[in-house]
Amino acid sequence: MIRRGFVAFGRFWWDFLIGDTPELFVGALVVIGVAFALRHERAAAVVTVPLLIVLVLGLSTYRGRLRRSESTGH
Repeated sequence: MIRRGFVAFGRFWWDFLIGDTPELFVGALVVIGVAFALRHERAAAVVTVPLLIVLVLGLSTYRGRLRRSESTGH
């Protein structure tokens, strides 16, 4: 009974955090890690973190478009 509860809890968090786009989860971890690493270098962080966010979102959008075109045959 307890094991089933833990499994359900783990599946919920996996689906909530990872879902259909694991690249966004990994990208978010990278952005958070870079932001943490640059916490003492404010000028570098102000430039680097937004650029990384745009890069992660752009790559995710590109990957989604590729998956869509493969599934529709266009």
